[in-house]
Amino acid sequence: ARGSGLLAPPRLASLDGSPRSVSPSTSQRGAPLDDLPSEPYDRTQQRVLIIGTGFGMLLNPAQFNVLRDAGYQIRAVETLPNPETPNFQVHQFLPTIKKAIDEFQPHAIACASKGGVFMVALWQTGLWAGPTLFINRHPMLCGLPKGVPVVLCHGSNDEYYQYRREDIENLVRSGEANRCLLYYTANSGPLGRGFTREGDRHNMQSLVQYDCLPRLLDAAMCGSDPTMHLMNSWNRFVTEERLKAEQWLGFRPEDLRRLWQSEEQRGFDETITFDVARGTEEYAKVETLFKAQPTVPRAYTDMNPGMWQTLEFVRMERVENGMQEDGNASPYCRALERGIQAQGLRFRPGLHTKWAFHGSSAVEEIVSNPIAGFQPLMSGSRAAALWGPGTYFARDAKYVYDGGFCKINPDGTKTMLLCLLMSGIPCLGDPNHRGVLPIRQGRHRYNSSVDSISNPEIYVTQTPGAAYPAYVITFRS
Repeated sequence: ARGSGLLAPPRLASLDGSPRSVSPSTSQRGAPLDDLPSEPYDRTQQRVLIIGTGFGMLLNPAQFNVLRDAGYQIRAVETLPNPETPNFQVHQFLPTIKKAIDEFQPHAIACASKGGVFMVALWQTGLWAGPTLFINRHPMLCGLPKGVPVVLCHGSNDEYYQYRREDIENLVRSGEANRCLLYYTANSGPLGRGFTREGDRHNMQSLVQYDCLPRLLDAAMCGSDPTMHLMNSWNRFVTEERLKAEQWLGFRPEDLRRLWQSEEQRGFDETITFDVARGTEEYAKVETLFKAQPTVPRAYTDMNPGMWQTLEFVRMERVENGMQEDGNASPYCRALERGIQAQGLRFRPGLHTKWAFHGSSAVEEIVSNPIAGFQPLMSGSRAAALWGPGTYFARDAKYVYDGGFCKINPDGTKTMLLCLLMSGIPCLGDPNHRGVLPIRQGRHRYNSSVDSISNPEIYVTQTPGAAYPAYVITFRS
């Protein structure tokens, strides 16, 4: 569903049980599963049918309004009764939905809460095999249909439909591999008397923030892996200038060597850190990353944002640790690439690798360690693993500064690291994770964790080779 190459509405079966046609999503399995948009995406050309019952048209209007305001062509079926009444005969009302489908020819159907009863019936009768957005896992939903692109949304604090996270993850894995996405929100670990983030209740407030619900609908209709499509949308939360700076620096560990000054760029000199000269393009790119602010307000407290652009850079050092890069970061990156390819996806530097910041009092130990600079299973967030054990990185340097994670030097200056992460395919973090992340599909587990699937600001790695400390930045505020 990109540019003029929009998804054609799936052809549908009739109520008399005649064979259903294969939807476009299932007829293209030989094509790459993670093609990402290369043309402008026009939401105004996409038709979305909403099952009105349960969608909160009156009780939770923001959920409907965010889709309407995104520009989609929308039609809602609002005449369906409450299906959660005793002895309800759902099949009596399917002709009403089928009539709407035949007339409107939607590219996707969206449902929520009790409307899930009708969605399950549409799947079971073969009346719909196209992209589906399913908000709140209904008790009637026990498995996802094969070949159908599904985005399932659920919050850990849902008052009505309460499930263990692992049960919902198992449900999503029952669907077609690389065609289903679980959008899940949950509480962080406790910090003080509260949480840094809280999971959604039945009315999922996170869906109406950061254009989240429309992006999930886009992912369902993308014709490829919805997870990759959603991950690609994270770029809209950083500036174009920062994206260009990241591209210039490179997204693989070996890309960094072209800038190295050590003998034959091998990184085996006694000196491990080299000053980056002011006025060079490299200096400017790193400074751009460091000072970049997100394009939307951060989820965390942003203290005095105006002062960030006036910081004084004292020193910028490039880390040239050949033993750590050769023996740890690069082998991990290659293994990550093989693992993603084994799942039928393309490995994309810049999507599966990221630039992020890390604060620590042990900067010298991290950059000089000949094997592994980061020790994830001994790390956390101020001794509290808010999103599970591992090494914590921030998308924005200012988060490291505001949180007090910088190393404070004797002269009052502060130091943090700019790192290249091999983040792979992340899942939502969980304080109950114990160093082993959930399975994504088959034998393949997620590669890292984040604080939000909609707009991640924190990344957590569980493997030493998943990050390379590329630059040491010392500054004065």
